[in-house]
Amino acid sequence: MKTTTSHIADHPFLSSFSREHLNRIIEKAAEVQFEPGEILFKENDPANRFYLLEYGKVALETHVPRDGMVTVQTLEGGDVLGWSWLFPPFVWHFQARAIEPTNALVIDGAHLLVLCENDHELGYELMKRMTQVVIQRLQATRRQWLVREGVAIPA
Repeated sequence: MKTTTSHIADHPFLSSFSREHLNRIIEKAAEVQFEPGEILFKENDPANRFYLLEYGKVALETHVPRDGMVTVQTLEGGDVLGWSWLFPPFVWHFQARAIEPTNALVIDGAHLLVLCENDHELGYELMKRMTQVVIQRLQATRRQWLVREGVAIPA
């Protein structure tokens, strides 16, 4: 992996983890690149990882029967992509597609689940952070639904 530990530690999601926890989290991490149009994962496929976006843009999409794929949220450098690896039934709830060249750190979710089971302090800290990701997705989905229904959204 060409990314250094100090560079990884600069990602907002990981920035205040202890050095020990950070090293354990990234043990099975890899740097990946995606080209525009490339699918990172599809809705309902098995979820076993998540991504820390370094740069680029990724559309988080869902299928709407009357409209096809609809973008729920656009993510970019500094964002976290993917929480489905953490909760049964461990399948993706959205599709992710790169919309410009994108670089990310992919983290092995199964590895993290084992770490969290064995280190509850790490598990608690990770759960707090991933819960924020879930809340952001829920809010983005709600906003998208309101826009589609023509409801004014307060600023």
